[in-house]
Amino acid sequence: MKALGISNCELRIANCKVRRLPASPPHPCTPAPLHLCSFLLLLAFLLAFAWPVCAGTDPPRDLRLQAPNESVEAPTFSLPDLTGKKIHLKGYRGKLVFLNFFATWCGPCREEMPGMERLFRAYRDKGLVVLAVNMQQSAKTVLPFIQELKLSFPVLLDAEGSVSHDYGIRALPVSFLVGRDGNLLWRAMGGREWDTQEMQSYIGQMVAEKR
Repeated sequence: MKALGISNCELRIANCKVRRLPASPPHPCTPAPLHLCSFLLLLAFLLAFAWPVCAGTDPPRDLRLQAPNESVEAPTFSLPDLTGKKIHLKGYRGKLVFLNFFATWCGPCREEMPGMERLFRAYRDKGLVVLAVNMQQSAKTVLPFIQELKLSFPVLLDAEGSVSHDYGIRALPVSFLVGRDGNLLWRAMGGREWDTQEMQSYIGQMVAEKR
């Protein structure tokens, strides 16, 4: 799928305090206006995720995940990590990729990160990749956040916000699971507890499936 072309759109950051993970996705931060063409392109991407996961290896229902109602290729990208090394999404073909978008100012992002780390440590040797994409912050800002939470998975910097726009990110956090073929399996809007027994069982089944 060709990456969607979204015009420049800054996310106005509201005061975001640490709070309990909500029962439903958090209210989105107020976005800047979009031109009509860009809005239609964004809407088309979001509508691809109109239905909850209901086929194949089902994830825990309480995670409220959304699967696309048609085959959707994950927009490809190449972003630097905190050391400046370029990471290419296509380089992980053949593996499951848990792709998360976050910012250090976002309370729900902070709360879900430790669970992501535990999930990553449990399945990284079995074919699970976790990539966290920071939205429009500098390495100087992000590094202390990563060190405080003791995160070991790759953290990438989307300094201009272009990749976040390609994925239709309008509020944080948002996570995707990218299949071995490079297609999006589902999307999760808002914070989650990613290391529950049910989720670990689901990921275990996914990584054990024949390629």
